[in-house]
Formats: sequence, structure tokens, C-alpha cells
Amino acid sequence: MPLYRDEAVVLRVQKLGEADRIVTLLTRKHGRVRAVGKGVRRTTSKFGASLEPGSHIEVQLHSRMPDGAHPPGSQRGLDLVTQTESLGAYGAQLASDYSRWTAVSAICETTERLTEEGEPALRLYLLIVGALRALVERVHPSGLILDAFLIRAMSNAGWEPALTECAKCSAPGPHTAFNVPAGGAMCENCRPTGSARPQRESVELMVALLGGDWTAADASNEPARRETSGLVAAHLQWHLERGLRSLPLVDRS
Repeated sequence: MPLYRDEAVVLRVQKLGEADRIVTLLTRKHGRVRAVGKGVRRTTSKFGASLEPGSHIEVQLHSRMPDGAHPPGSQRGLDLVTQTESLGAYGAQLASDYSRWTAVSAICETTERLTEEGEPALRLYLLIVGALRALVERVHPSGLILDAFLIRAMSNAGWEPALTECAKCSAPGPHTAFNVPAGGAMCENCRPTGSARPQRESVELMVALLGGDWTAADASNEPARRETSGLVAAHLQWHLERGLRSLPLVDRS
């Protein structure tokens, strides 16, 4: 069984037996990996505390299949966690702050949904590490950090909403209509019936979050933030074709 090491973020954990745990990781080089942590639920475990959602770790794993035994992206057996070293206990640091912890949960669930097992996703890995670090540093409101992560993750997946031009005819904006199934901002000639009419400030906030303009994002007003959150969540879940369980629990107060 070959050994390998990688950096990873813990996305999800599941109980296995009386003392073990199945851990879903997004690794820097190997993509999404599912592994078993033996005995990590015991109080005497040396690395159980580092295998919690939102943890940034360096991990050593035993692969259950030899290299080349399965094609990239195919289902593989569970690997085995043999060693961990904490690089940032972000989840533990945020567990007592409900608004930030719910943002962590939504970020981790979104990341898992946007990745395939065994397929490298370096840009998304860097995005989630940056988002978790920003939540811990508390330099921006948690809702803005979450929405910035979601809209950038969608852009990375090829689902970036049209914001500065019409999603259908590419006429330059700004436009007053927004339609999620159609792809984003719509001009008056192209907009389908029932399109939303967001505030101009809301669209400008989405542009700022996508481009990393935190000066403009931090200066946004509360109504624009609430509307932006709704549009970003609707756009993401429409492309995922089903809802995220964690998003309704996010506290954006």
C-alpha cells in the first residue's frame, strides 16, 4: 500500500463503528479524497482533533489501491489516515461563533459538491484555504466572505454569472434585470418574463466580490448584501440542481 503526503482541508466527517471516522478531504495535489481515521473518536487519539470540518492539515495516507489501478476521477477505496499535522485549526477557532461557523459549513459543503473524487482542484483548494483564513482573521463580515467564495467557486466551475453585460446578447450594461436560469444580468430586449429587478448596488457588490475589491464590498449597504446573498445562492443551487443543506442555516446578521 503506497504512502503519500499532501496538504488538505477537512470538508466532512462521518462516524464509522465505535471509534473510527470517515473523513472527506480536499487535498492540494490529489483532489477530493475519502479516508478512514482509525480510533480518532477516542480521547487518547493523537490526531483526532485535527480531523474536524474546517481544519487545514498536512496529512499522510496509505492508499488502498496501487498507483494507476484506477483511472482519474473513478471511485476508489477508502484510504487510511496514518499521520496529521495541523496547519490551521480554522473550524475549531470558529466553532463558538455561530455566523462564522455556519459560513464554514456552507463553504465546505459547496466545495464537496463542486469536486470529483481523485481529480485535482488546486484553484478551489486555494479558494477554500483563503476563505477559512479570512473568517478567522475577521477582517470582513462573514456573509461577504461566504458570498465571495461562492461566486468565485462558481466562476472556477464555469458558472460565473453575467454581471456587466447581457447574458444572452452580450450588450454592455449595467442592466436592471437578472435571471438565474438565463445566466445573470439581462437587457430589456432579452429578459424573460419573471426576471428579478435587483438594486444596482447589489450587482455592483457581486462584481466587487468576484474581482476581490474589498474596499467596495465592505462599503456596501445591508439591503444590497441581503439581495446579493439571495442571488448568489439561487445561481449556485440552480447549477447544482439541488439545494445545499447548510445555506438556510447561515446567520448573516
